[in-house]
Amino acid sequence: MTTSESSQQPASRRIAEALRSAIESGELRAGDKLPSERALAEQYGAARNTAREAVRLLSEQGLVTARHGRGVFVREPRRLFRFGSDRYSLKHRATGLTPFRLESQRQGKTARIDVPSIKREIPPSDVAERLNVPPEEQSVVHRENHYFADDEPVQIVSTYIRWDEAKGTLLMEAKSGPNGIYGRLEELGHVMTSIRDEIIARMPTPHEASVLQLPSGVPVLEVLHTSLDQNEQPFEVSRYVHRADLTGLKYELPVQR
Repeated sequence: MTTSESSQQPASRRIAEALRSAIESGELRAGDKLPSERALAEQYGAARNTAREAVRLLSEQGLVTARHGRGVFVREPRRLFRFGSDRYSLKHRATGLTPFRLESQRQGKTARIDVPSIKREIPPSDVAERLNVPPEEQSVVHRENHYFADDEPVQIVSTYIRWDEAKGTLLMEAKSGPNGIYGRLEELGHVMTSIRDEIIARMPTPHEASVLQLPSGVPVLEVLHTSLDQNEQPFEVSRYVHRADLTGLKYELPVQR
């Protein structure tokens, strides 16, 4: 960027660019605390509101994160990866961990899963189509889970299971036992042999933005997952909504010949 171009930028963007350069050069490292808004305003000869806007721009870029009562810190650049082709492998059953807990453990993060609701309801049309259930009846159990890595919200998962299979089982409980819901579904005769993941990027709903504490302008990755059993029949559908700034997707698949 030339000096002329830089001088034509709003002051907030010039401050944000200077801080971003400091982060990229290593002058400011992951975990470092940014100067206060007052200190930034004095350093760059700007108003405090201008400094606040510069920090907001850095937050939208996923470079910094605010910690309540402590300040703003440089974010660790590493994302939590979802290993799409490996996360459901039967070889992991011996760990007793759910896919998310295992992925978090492998990447050095501490997992937490909150289950705010489990209820019988009418399924969304796309779920009814994939699960082969009546679209106008309360034909599914909907489990909404909120997932955290190192206490930071990273994804919302809405899981749908047929009501006639889930009723009266641990699938209706927040703590579903070893290996999570897939362990209980195996006990019902559904051994996962293949999956279908449909992935899109979009902007969040107000509910998603609130739960995931999304900065303005940050999109989400939606993975509509269908589990297929040994009879090639769908037995569970989950909608994963990931923070795009904190999550990556990794798939390693054989090439069909």
